[in-house]
Amino acid sequence: GRLEAVTQQMGYHPQYLDSFLKTQHYLMHMDGPLPFDCRHYIAIMAAARHQCRYLVNLHVLQFLRAGGDPQWLRGLDFIPPKLRNLNEINKILAHRPWLITKEHIEKLLKISEWSWSLAELVHAVVLLAHCHALASFVFGCGCEQDEGPGGRGSLKPLSPGNQCFCEAGNGCSQELLRINRKRSLDSCMELESLRERMQRIHMETEGREERRLLQQDREEGEGQGVEVRVQDGKHRSDPSVGLFPLTDTDGEVTGATNLACYMQDPDFGYQDFARRDEDQTQVFRVQDYSWEDHGFSLVNRLYSDIGHLLDEKFRMVDGLQSSAMAKRQGCEPSVFKRGIWNYIHCMFGIRYDDYDYAEVNQLLERVLKVYIKTVTCYPEKTNSEMFDRFWKQFKHSEKVHVNLLILEARMQAELLYALQAITQYMI
Repeated sequence: GRLEAVTQQMGYHPQYLDSFLKTQHYLMHMDGPLPFDCRHYIAIMAAARHQCRYLVNLHVLQFLRAGGDPQWLRGLDFIPPKLRNLNEINKILAHRPWLITKEHIEKLLKISEWSWSLAELVHAVVLLAHCHALASFVFGCGCEQDEGPGGRGSLKPLSPGNQCFCEAGNGCSQELLRINRKRSLDSCMELESLRERMQRIHMETEGREERRLLQQDREEGEGQGVEVRVQDGKHRSDPSVGLFPLTDTDGEVTGATNLACYMQDPDFGYQDFARRDEDQTQVFRVQDYSWEDHGFSLVNRLYSDIGHLLDEKFRMVDGLQSSAMAKRQGCEPSVFKRGIWNYIHCMFGIRYDDYDYAEVNQLLERVLKVYIKTVTCYPEKTNSEMFDRFWKQFKHSEKVHVNLLILEARMQAELLYALQAITQYMI
């Protein structure tokens, strides 16, 4: 249930890692508008849009720790309508955020038994954007290892004496790295108690499911029920029923078998903004709505302090030194980073009037652009060969830096569209 693979990769840039962990902890574990179990379920929904088994399994565990109803893990059909209604903006933000409108916001906030408050919705939107962007980082840096068949190993672990290439200028100490790498968002929970709880839930769920199936067989006749099998000491439910966390004979969590139950409209994916229907939407101009002038104050007002944490994270990734990267591309570090950032925003239809987009093609070679687009728009299609192929002469830490830029630029893009829609609704 820990983000160890992620923190290992981010550990190349410990100042950023510290800022990331503070934000993640605040979103998931500190006071806020949403109940703790709902936060983790929203994270599951967000990660499932990109088939990110690593994050889904992490939040399944934390959902149960927070006292979540195990029946919810059977899929969207088994959760309260209020949460299920979030599915539409989850889908849109993950793949085509430019389609979100004030009507989507109004639909969630309208007076009914299942209505959202503005504060709850802002919390949910930040969670969705955070987890979508984190899925990009997970795939981009190869953190999906050991997550079911086809999982690949971590691209390159940290090795002693070679941990930090952040060039931060203040001497990142071995002690700081040791603390950051050992740190986890749920370190206060004992693994043994989790195993016992999972085993108990598993046994209760198994008993209920078997009783239900026996009753169903009696009513519908043999062969009409859903098959439940016990193989190799593991209980598995048919994927058509939904998803149960699996435990082996020692009570160790082995993960989810099927992510489709957390999604509706699985074929909905990224579509090039340039090929959109011209009548659908207009280019998003940062001069009209920016994070600094508009988004920050709105999100901070409705979800106290999260704006400061997000702003620190955006500034932190912008402040990471990349002199080696830029030198090899023959430009200033700030120019190089802005080229990557603006290219990512451009893919989501966000434009800066003061930027010459011809620079993107001059700064970013084709292989790098393909990698950035894949990790940003459809991260589940990323493979280790793509990571290895771009910038062969660059350090691993420099490639991780690119993935951090992707994470933050993507998250800000989703937030800009969502917060603009909320602002238009409020006006």
